Amino acid sequence: MMNRRTFSKVLVAGAAASLAATRGFAATAKPVQARNVVLVHGLFADGSCWLDVLARLQGHGLNTTSVQNPLTTLEESVESAKRVLDRQDGPTVLVGHSFGGMLVSEAGVHPNVSALVYIAARAPDAGEDFPALANTFPKPPASAGILFDGQEGRLGEEAFLRDFAGDLPAEKAKLLYAVQQPFQKKLLAGRTTQAAWRFKPSFFAVSTDDRTINPELQRFLAKRMGAKTIELEASHLSIVSRPDEVANLVLEAAGYSHRTDPATAG
Repeated sequence: MMNRRTFSKVLVAGAAASLAATRGFAATAKPVQARNVVLVHGLFADGSCWLDVLARLQGHGLNTTSVQNPLTTLEESVESAKRVLDRQDGPTVLVGHSFGGMLVSEAGVHPNVSALVYIAARAPDAGEDFPALANTFPKPPASAGILFDGQEGRLGEEAFLRDFAGDLPAEKAKLLYAVQQPFQKKLLAGRTTQAAWRFKPSFFAVSTDDRTINPELQRFLAKRMGAKTIELEASHLSIVSRPDEVANLVLEAAGYSHRTDPATAG
């Protein structure tokens, strides 16, 4: 019988074997210029978590929309993103944070999507058991802070402040905790049927101080997809603590050469 260690080695080896078919495309393909950006949040959040990034993108003239992910089932969450993508006029960069990367991988095959951006995000292959893959890496501390009321889950305040938003001022972190949207347990059982990163230019921002998704797992995912990758010294919420760098990565995915200047950004 295969023990857990052997299973983990086989799983990672199998996932790494797909590199030959995918690695290099995303890094070498030049994204077309896009004027639209769609942002997708993950667990323990709502659409307001993107406000700092959104403001910077709008400042560059990009039509930017933050999806309100229902966090009910994977299918319903993907549909919420697809409805927003249907409304976009022309090439669109699809950006996902955390669990939102699941939606990027699935909904990213939409014809309006020109490039994909993953911010400290899950990036599953089609049909992949992502929790099994994640379990081959050390378990992040935030996992122990998830609380359930029946089928509804959320992150407890202590874990939220320490493990999810650890590099934010306490006052800011508490505001984000207050607008946290609970998720349904069945959401976690969903598997993607598409891997848009196999076909479209992809970008990845790794959070090096992440206590919610293991940074080594993030690096593995970015390398597997051949993504243009940056590393940010940040908690899981780099979209709040490092909005300039996140916005600049999105601008690059949108085909823009100009960047947000941290010294002048509002």
